[in-house]
Amino acid sequence: MRLRGVSSSPEAMSSICIAGDLMNCAGAAPLPQDSGSGNREKTDGAELGSTLFRQTRAGVCLFCKPINCLPKTICGELSKYHYRVAMPEANSPSSARFSAARATIRMVSRVLASLRRDQSGNVLMIFAFSIVPLLALVGSSIDMGRAYLIEARLQQACDAGVLGARKELGAISNFNVDTDGDTVAGKGNRFFNANFGDGIYNSIDRDFQLEIGEGNSINGIASVVLPTDIMQFFGKDQIDISVTCKAELTVPNTDIVMALDVTGSMAESNPDDTTARISVLKSVVKDFFTTMEATRQPESRIRYGFVPYSTNVNVGSVLKDEWVVPQWDYPSRTLIGANNAGGMFSYYSSVSPVSGTYFTTKSTFAATVGGGGGLTCNKPANTMTVNTALQSTTTEAVTNPAGTRTISTYLRTRNGNTYSVSLSGSTCTLSTTTYASYVDTYRYITEPSVGTGTSWQYRDVSRNTADWRTASNGCIEERSTYEIDDFDNVDLSRAFDLDIDLVPTAGDPDTQWRPMYPSMIYERARRWDGTGNFVTETVVTNEEFLAPGVAGFAACPAAARKLQVWNQSDYEAYIDSLAAAGSTYHDIGMIWAARLLSPTGLFAAENADMSPKRRTTRHLIFLTDGQTSSLDISYSSYGVEPIAQRRWSPASALTLTETIEKRFSFACEQAKKKNIKVWFIAFGTELNPVMTNCAGTGYYFKAGNAAELDQAFKQIAKSIGDLRLSL
Repeated sequence: MRLRGVSSSPEAMSSICIAGDLMNCAGAAPLPQDSGSGNREKTDGAELGSTLFRQTRAGVCLFCKPINCLPKTICGELSKYHYRVAMPEANSPSSARFSAARATIRMVSRVLASLRRDQSGNVLMIFAFSIVPLLALVGSSIDMGRAYLIEARLQQACDAGVLGARKELGAISNFNVDTDGDTVAGKGNRFFNANFGDGIYNSIDRDFQLEIGEGNSINGIASVVLPTDIMQFFGKDQIDISVTCKAELTVPNTDIVMALDVTGSMAESNPDDTTARISVLKSVVKDFFTTMEATRQPESRIRYGFVPYSTNVNVGSVLKDEWVVPQWDYPSRTLIGANNAGGMFSYYSSVSPVSGTYFTTKSTFAATVGGGGGLTCNKPANTMTVNTALQSTTTEAVTNPAGTRTISTYLRTRNGNTYSVSLSGSTCTLSTTTYASYVDTYRYITEPSVGTGTSWQYRDVSRNTADWRTASNGCIEERSTYEIDDFDNVDLSRAFDLDIDLVPTAGDPDTQWRPMYPSMIYERARRWDGTGNFVTETVVTNEEFLAPGVAGFAACPAAARKLQVWNQSDYEAYIDSLAAAGSTYHDIGMIWAARLLSPTGLFAAENADMSPKRRTTRHLIFLTDGQTSSLDISYSSYGVEPIAQRRWSPASALTLTETIEKRFSFACEQAKKKNIKVWFIAFGTELNPVMTNCAGTGYYFKAGNAAELDQAFKQIAKSIGDLRLSL
């Protein structure tokens, strides 16, 4: 399929001198001469090539190979006279094209005059016979040198042209040669013209043609005519130069891991959309698979892996048994005394978003003087309406103390505005929260409390983990680490959690992961109403302390998936399994995405390049809809943090949120050291420096709605395609 090309007509010619150092022929000895006879003994000269020659006082010409001279350069040394024959130079007047010829003729004239005056021997006849081949040799060197230079430059321009055209073709959906052909050809021509201008090096009849080949490759043919400077006197008026080139957009072996934010806010929708973010995400990620597979060559391989993350990551399915501790201590409780039930204890769980949006805006106004003479802020009346409906009621038997736990789940829908005000000096700040069909759920739970003579001992309880594959939820607590105060000098011999390549050692719990059992976790001494302080020591009481697993503060997302080749139905079924819940802990998502991708870590045998010739490109796509959002009451991958105090404590110089962001940044840099390309997408949120610094310029996107998210993934898919020359 032929595309429009470019061509040129003869224009002004010019010349350029490309010359190296003059040849030092001192190493070539002059031929011996007979005294008075004029006969010379024959001797071999130096190798002929791009020729430099010298005449001795005896008048004998020796041929020398130039030292440090470009093949295009002819530098002449004759007796005490020095001549430099120049090449054509771009953009000079056309008459300059013959300057080299005139220089050669002048040189020959001077040589003849010198020989006529020379009394040392009869060399005129010898030189007369040799002048024609000498001129042909010099002329061919000049013209062929120019031709080689132009051919190399023409090849570069041809390559640039087809590359530019192929990139443009890849950016067009549903390409049609009739409507889009000129656009593709135009881009190719611009690249070609930028590298090989019309008339450059005195060339004429420039021509560049493009066509679409098999597999949407772009084939190119570039040609030009070079008028000769010297060889025209010997019947060779021009040299025809032609090159071919080809570019194709292909996908080599490619590994892609997506770290996808599935926190509770993903159940909400962006202001410009009517669909929840999690639903938009599913649709776009499915389309990404279709786009990538459409560009995949039959001989190439694309694998996808996934790390859904929120408060935790669910990676139990990718772990080997020997990578998990056989025993671990958990913050829990045991019953002391008789197992007597007392009254019933009731509490609310955390809410879980379902759909809709809510957002808060702020404005200021001047305070007014109140009745008592002080300043006051008057706020509008709330307009929010709330509809609550019982969705389900379930019961389950419990022990310690024995009885029944009743769980009532409610569905709540809110519309309208709520207002709050604050006073600073004489200025009021009004916060307006707007709910638009915002739906969430919460649970109301009732269970027996301990009776007389019975109490709870809240402490760390050791548990055998042999049943972890069936009894735990698949989420894990991270391996050993320490509280880092200098992230420029992290000690990976202590921070095992940040060493993405370290393979656990059986029998060494510091290097192993710990299964999560949320149902046995209790947070001493934080009460259900939010009062009470966290403590690390044992507490004996008959009070009920917060259970994060029951309250909804131990979110465990869908199971992560190692890199694998997917078929479309399995891929889409997995994406459909994603659900929104939990808080935003970016670091754990980055750590595990890097582990799944690394070619030298836990899965080195699976992730290594298939062969030196079949390399693998590795890409980590990180998507979030919010800033880091941590809760000290959450049961996270580092335990209940105020109690466990593995990476952070309430006395730390950094906040928990700052600690998470510092660790995220460090893990991101560790990933990039493995030649992993990190892409970052902020969906419905602002990009902050932590995000942009992780990805780097050109590799982060801000998407405010479904269309922009789709465009971001399309751009990533296009960029992952490896544009390479086929020569």
